[in-house]
Amino acid sequence: MLTLNDVSVAYKNEVVVHNVNINLLVGQIGCLLGPSGCGKTSVLRAIAGFEKLSSGSLSLRNTVVNDADTMVPPEVRKVAVVFQDYALFPHLTVAENVTFGLYQKQKSVKKQRMLELLELVGLSGYENRRPHELSGGQQQRVALARALAPRPDLLLLDEPFSSLDAELRDELAKDIRCILKHENTTALMVTHDQHEAFTMADIIGVMSKGQLIQWSDAYGLYHKPVNKFVASFIGDGAFLPAQIQANNMLKCDLGEFELSREYSFERGDTLEMLVRPDDVLYDNSSNSLAKVVSRSFRGSHILYELELQVKNRLSVLCLALSHHDHKVGELFGIRLELEHVIVFSVSR
Repeated sequence: MLTLNDVSVAYKNEVVVHNVNINLLVGQIGCLLGPSGCGKTSVLRAIAGFEKLSSGSLSLRNTVVNDADTMVPPEVRKVAVVFQDYALFPHLTVAENVTFGLYQKQKSVKKQRMLELLELVGLSGYENRRPHELSGGQQQRVALARALAPRPDLLLLDEPFSSLDAELRDELAKDIRCILKHENTTALMVTHDQHEAFTMADIIGVMSKGQLIQWSDAYGLYHKPVNKFVASFIGDGAFLPAQIQANNMLKCDLGEFELSREYSFERGDTLEMLVRPDDVLYDNSSNSLAKVVSRSFRGSHILYELELQVKNRLSVLCLALSHHDHKVGELFGIRLELEHVIVFSVSR
């Protein structure tokens, strides 16, 4: 459905997006994830046709819509956008907002599509209300219904949940994913919230400083990050210094671990090993003690920040069952249990 080939975007000769490559399949939900100012919204605007590429090419359904010789206008691309602030027409009813893009259709067709979509987004019976009579979540559902009404080839969502509270964001993200899958709509969302990305998307691109660093599913980003930035940005974790020993063993302050042969480091090399909270297990029989620096109660679990009782006083995070209840300043035993070891060279 969507192909970006070495896409770059510039504003006033300053390049803000560098050589981005993306492939999004029909019916797939993608996400561009990254901190503010990383270029993800600029990519979205270029796909919509609001910005011209400075280099590269952009194709929809294998047809080039923007390159050095081509610039297909936004209204011809069959791309719909759901904006951060919903952008509903305040003087129109819900029904009129939803059918706004169906002006060329017969009245009966418009009404049928409107009723179908309002039922799909859970707003049946709201046809005659106006936007100011709706909650933020309801307005976002109307905006989604309006975008889906003309059956676009591609739906773009620009930080769609940023103005909603956390609980509603989670609920709406799940609902919108179900709606898009029901309609078999190809979609690309931008967000800085990794939880939203994990809830919504089939495939996620992590961006930094205008570059697409990794394009993968949530599992790949969390368990197989391509560099330290992705490892730091996705999930929680700490980096422990480690050194390659004989027989490809990796030694750190919490033990020795076998390193996969996919790494090509040599004996004596100093590395940084990624340790996730779920890698650190509570174990009072262990000789490796750690002191509680801070704690966050999460119901079934407690997320501890622990200071290792070693020379450098390094810190790790531990997600322990909440019946192991320890206060700040207390010591308890821990051990590492790693499904696979993730390391990065210190120079990265």
